[in-house]
Amino acid sequence: MWLLTCDGLSSLSQPLVKQDSLDTYNERDPFKNDDARDEEEDPEDTDSGIEGEVDPLDRDVIIQPPPPPPPLRPPTEKVNLPKGLPWAPKVREKDIEHFLETSRNKFIGFTLGNDTDTLVGLPRPIHESVKTLKQHKYVSIAEVQIQKEDELQQCPMTLGEEEVEETPTEMLYLGMLPNLSQYVIALLKLLLAAAPTSKAKTDSINILADVLPEEMPITVLQSMKLGIDVNRHKEIIVKAISALLLLLLKHFKLNHIYQFEIVSQHLVFANCIPLILKFFNQNIMSYISAKNSICVLDFPNCVVHEMPELTAESLEAGDSNQFCWRNLFSCINLLRILNKLTKWKHSRTMMLVVFKSAPILKRALKVKQAMMQLYVLKLLKIQTKYLGRQWRKSNMKTMSAIYQKVRHRLNDDWAYGNDIDARPWDFQAEECALRESIEKFNSRRYDKNKNWEFAPVDNCLQSVLGQRVELPEDFHYSYEMWLEREVFSQPIQWEGLLQNP
Repeated sequence: MWLLTCDGLSSLSQPLVKQDSLDTYNERDPFKNDDARDEEEDPEDTDSGIEGEVDPLDRDVIIQPPPPPPPLRPPTEKVNLPKGLPWAPKVREKDIEHFLETSRNKFIGFTLGNDTDTLVGLPRPIHESVKTLKQHKYVSIAEVQIQKEDELQQCPMTLGEEEVEETPTEMLYLGMLPNLSQYVIALLKLLLAAAPTSKAKTDSINILADVLPEEMPITVLQSMKLGIDVNRHKEIIVKAISALLLLLLKHFKLNHIYQFEIVSQHLVFANCIPLILKFFNQNIMSYISAKNSICVLDFPNCVVHEMPELTAESLEAGDSNQFCWRNLFSCINLLRILNKLTKWKHSRTMMLVVFKSAPILKRALKVKQAMMQLYVLKLLKIQTKYLGRQWRKSNMKTMSAIYQKVRHRLNDDWAYGNDIDARPWDFQAEECALRESIEKFNSRRYDKNKNWEFAPVDNCLQSVLGQRVELPEDFHYSYEMWLEREVFSQPIQWEGLLQNP
């Protein structure tokens, strides 16, 4: 995936260009090595930003020869490129309500609840601000689904039963629901056993049963081949599980938000967040550039070409690729899963802060791949307000990269920590409220044996007695015995009917 880069300042606006990473332009910058001197002058800010990045404010000082004049083009070929940042801001309905509530308290002295249309008594600049916010208003599918679910919970008799489309995702969720927690825990155990940072334990899952031979290797060549095969096997398991979890989250979120939330909550309760951070707490560059493959044995070389003789030198050489795309794919998937688990969840964002994920994520910025850097910057952005002013002051290059590359909300106070969401709150209450909403959704939609309290009751005596009751064929043979046993032999205490209950 390509990203569009732009300086974000009107005085530094340039045409948007495609790039392989967030700082590809530094490959042509003769001053790209200045960062090394900057790091020596500032020892407190080691690894403070994207490697090789030039600060946007420093580019004004760099004196370069004037570019050659562009070739003349016909007026019809002139293209007007957009100026500004490479994304459009979004605004939630909640953001507009919060802005109006603050403005009304300041200028009027009272609020109007969720009313976003009445602007009486507010000054003209507030009117323009509300107009701008509404122009960039974005309503997600999740918000629509939550609103519809609330309406179904409040008016079950009026709206009736919901018609659920039997999609493949719906059928998958219905089949996984009874044992969903066991499935999630099993996948995370496999991911933990295959992680390069995990240590071998006796109680861990044996994921190498299909790889290890019955007889141990004797020669050096066999040992090298087995070592490469074991590492490759672990990389494939990490790739498969990360892709599987990401696809589950994406499809469940598209089908219904509460299906996505229950899977996310199971992942969080099974310690998925510290597991992913533990995965990245390694030399990520060596993991990305690992060469655990034998080119002549890979498909389609093993089918198209003749099998050459394997030697220790050929195994050590490996392939000529600069990156192991399998490991890069796994890292991007894990970062996207972490983003989906923590987005708009303040309690889970605090887990990133508690587990000290900022230095771990900053080390991942060394990988020069635009998509991976983007998701790392997203994870740093959501916890910036909790990291303190000193951290923001000593990591200005990272802050600049977040500003340039990550989408923001118009009134998002991510860089200063003055937002109301940054204040203390009850983390447990947030998860409990979400869990309660999920249980109501599952009970309403999938519990077929529930005691429906709004079911109609027939109170007419004639109607009840007139209902046809299916009796067994031999019932008339034992009817008299049944009367004697169940009716005549049972004493009836008529005085009990006169007593108060």
